[in-house]
Amino acid sequence: MKIVVAPDSFKGSLSAKQVADALEKGIKKVDAAIEVVKVPMADGGEGTVQSLVDAASGKLIPLKVMDPLMREIDSFYGILGDGSTAVIEMAAASGLPLLKAEERNPWKTTTYGTGQLIKHALDMGCRNIILGIGGSATNDGGCGMAAALGVKFLDKAGNEISLGGGSLSLIHYIDISELDKRIKECSIAAACDVDNPLVGPKGASQVFGPQKGADKDMVLALDKNLIHYGKVVKESLGVSILDYPGSGAAGGLGGGLLAFLGADLKRGVDIVIEAVKLEEKIIGADLVITGEGMIDYQTLHGKTPYGVALAASKQGIPVIAVAGGIGENIESLYDHGFTSIFSIVDKPMKLDDTIKCSERLLESTAERIIRAIKISF
Repeated sequence: MKIVVAPDSFKGSLSAKQVADALEKGIKKVDAAIEVVKVPMADGGEGTVQSLVDAASGKLIPLKVMDPLMREIDSFYGILGDGSTAVIEMAAASGLPLLKAEERNPWKTTTYGTGQLIKHALDMGCRNIILGIGGSATNDGGCGMAAALGVKFLDKAGNEISLGGGSLSLIHYIDISELDKRIKECSIAAACDVDNPLVGPKGASQVFGPQKGADKDMVLALDKNLIHYGKVVKESLGVSILDYPGSGAAGGLGGGLLAFLGADLKRGVDIVIEAVKLEEKIIGADLVITGEGMIDYQTLHGKTPYGVALAASKQGIPVIAVAGGIGENIESLYDHGFTSIFSIVDKPMKLDDTIKCSERLLESTAERIIRAIKISF
């Protein structure tokens, strides 16, 4: 038998690699001769860098950058085994978890640190860049990111504006003459799992602004600022981002990546599947096992297990998912490539206890799955 193990991380508990290792142990307990191919996965959110580095024999690059409030912090990104592909999580530089609750203020926060990560990856010779853009603390339309790469945002007097979503209304002209020339040599993919436009009722400010610290008045002002920003981008660069699906992701960083870096906005799990060559690795497999911390009806909205199930279904390979918890309406998953779904919890258990025991529980679950499957082999 050949079994491909392709899970996401169990957030707050185990990395995707650790999950895969635990599942392998359970499989091998039943039959050491089973070929197990481990492919740590992610969907563009937290853990994407680590998963891709693990799956592609890469390395983590530590780096000091500016956080959302322009304070120097320790950050990181990854370079894959090919030496030319960088994987960056914008949350590692510009993410909401980097701020205390009372510090959240999208009027001031900036994506400048994300631009620093990109620039360093260019310095290291990377020309393929994968960007996970979930978990932002910002609403600056990617202006900070672009500024770190040489773009100048000028007011009517020709002076550079300050960083942050509150300053976008002052932009009169955008000067890209000093944008890092190496960008033209790059292929850039942004893992974008929302299709929100830049502005309006479904835009960056109104949908995501409140969780980043904006009150009702600030939300409306930020939305107005992004409308102005989008118009100036169109006038200065000829790129329309106001209504582009996904341009509202990460406080408009999706729009900034599109406008300044020519990035492709793609579903995160699709980017990861391509990067780790999952479809090639599952050729000839008898079974694929995937999973994440919680599986429910929302899994169909671009989560890792769904992407894995789609890839496997193209080749007619059955898919079993394991999860720390199983939520509502999972029946819908059985029509989208999932053969069966297992919870790893084996008795009434508090969440904290499940997290502590997750490695053992995963191993035990995999063993039970394989013992049942062996009946038909």
